[in-house]
Amino acid sequence: MEQKNRFSKLVQSKHEQLDLYTNAITKAHGESHPEAFKVRRLYEELHEEILEAKEAFDEKRLSSIFASLKAVTNNFMIPEDVCETYASVYKELALLANEFDEYVKEEI
Repeated sequence: MEQKNRFSKLVQSKHEQLDLYTNAITKAHGESHPEAFKVRRLYEELHEEILEAKEAFDEKRLSSIFASLKAVTNNFMIPEDVCETYASVYKELALLANEFDEYVKEEI
């Protein structure tokens, strides 16, 4: 339970920045990096799941979202031709994915 609360709090603490940055990268890099739109949509789904869940989020749903994020971002590999904001999005999403993986391991 402690790990779950830590994960939920981490997602909430990163929300303002990730919401702003995922939107910004679609505008700045969307033409040359169309995956930015998928990253934005998946981030919105992730946040919505955590926000709506309050007490019990759907682990299968979150696993699916993170799997999609990893696929779209090539395991959060930062493209060479992007700005620091884009890189920050990938780093923060990788952090969330790792924290979620730790939560899942603890639950087993």
